[in-house]
Amino acid sequence: MRIFTFEKAGKPCIGLLRTPDAQEYIDLEIAGYEHCHDMVALLGQADWKDSLDAILGQKPANAIKPMAGIKFMPLVPNPGKIICVGLNYADHAKEGGHEIPEHPSFFLRVNSSQLAHQQPMIVPKASAKLDYEAELAVVIGQKARHLTLDNALDCVAGYSCYNDGSVRDYQRKGTQWTLGKNFDDTGSFGPWLVTKDELPPGGDGLRIQARLNGQVLQDGNTSNFLFDVKTVLKIVSECMTLEPGDVIITGTPAGVGYARKPPIFMKAGDICEIEIEKIGVLTNTMANE
Repeated sequence: MRIFTFEKAGKPCIGLLRTPDAQEYIDLEIAGYEHCHDMVALLGQADWKDSLDAILGQKPANAIKPMAGIKFMPLVPNPGKIICVGLNYADHAKEGGHEIPEHPSFFLRVNSSQLAHQQPMIVPKASAKLDYEAELAVVIGQKARHLTLDNALDCVAGYSCYNDGSVRDYQRKGTQWTLGKNFDDTGSFGPWLVTKDELPPGGDGLRIQARLNGQVLQDGNTSNFLFDVKTVLKIVSECMTLEPGDVIITGTPAGVGYARKPPIFMKAGDICEIEIEKIGVLTNTMANE
């Protein structure tokens, strides 16, 4: 199952893809689903997947719409938390001159840094060093605390693509990465959530790529995580309660722009694509602030 958030009459609405080829969707508002305007509220319903399965089976003709022309919004426009993992691939740690970590590094993103599939990613006035990072996003579907490795994946609703756009000079102005990771409209999220039953446990073994203007610059696999999804969830839940709609961004493989010789940074007019096997392609064109 694949669900996404789009703009309808100036407000969020949730769509349900009819088929993986993404030609048509079911407008959940027209289909009469109560929690059709808020992804967090939808994921907070214990029976949400059963309810949407029933709608798929009903095939409500008046609610079936073509995908062409819709305006995507970030998959979860209002997550309570966006938790990011740094240096989660050995090759990426090495290319940046870092030691292989014994414990994952974490940082947070804020909602105002997010943008959607097919929307412009903004190169800020303050810097020309906007870098791409292809990442697997984990979307939480159940409240959870003090998870174990055995039950950690129970709280996952599904997975998506994320471009953790990073303003590299600001990332390195201090010992914390917060500023460089939170410029407005630099964290792209989508296009849709793929439910966990359609993917390997923990999103393991999925090819992940970043392409800039058609050139493959990152080409990795989630099987190469230093800290897999269940380990990350276990550690995070030692500290904080995970809630429906929370998002975990799991780190990026080697090939980022700043580590290249010469460095490659995104500029206005560039097209960046993040593709994850069995999930889809997240596409953004760069624009100047």
